[in-house]
Amino acid sequence: MVRKGVEQRVLRFILLLMASWIVMAWTHEMGHLIGGTFCGGTLRSADLVPWHLPYSFFDPDPFPLVTLWSGLIFGALAPAAVAMLVKRDWMWFIANFCVLGNGAYISTAWFTGDHHLDTARLLAEGASPVAIAIYCTLTIGCGYAGFRRSCVSALRVSGPSDVRQ
Repeated sequence: MVRKGVEQRVLRFILLLMASWIVMAWTHEMGHLIGGTFCGGTLRSADLVPWHLPYSFFDPDPFPLVTLWSGLIFGALAPAAVAMLVKRDWMWFIANFCVLGNGAYISTAWFTGDHHLDTARLLAEGASPVAIAIYCTLTIGCGYAGFRRSCVSALRVSGPSDVRQ
């Protein structure tokens, strides 16, 4: 009885992680697409397939900073807004993952210096390193605290059937 409960929690946890990755990648890239489109950019190519690293390329992109920041902001805030509306633990798990994931991506991309990633592109377009650092600090700090709480909740023994008698 105990083992079945543990297996169910672990399976649920793995499924939540997979869903979280897909939502994070999709909302982040949708933010770029929304920002670029509303700023009058011409979309040349995009890929939103979940098993690829998503991307979008606008040329021309009249306001690249708006396009770039839109991915970061929408990618973190849209899942959190949905979680506030849905009010379910599983949605907060996904939202917290998205907040943490966006911050972790931007900070990691900063250290790699890869010119195809958002951080290097933000800096090349004139974004303030202080603004990027503030974004990373807020998203990683809040995202970590929320995601840790969500992980503990998702893996917690929740009922009498999961407790040894």
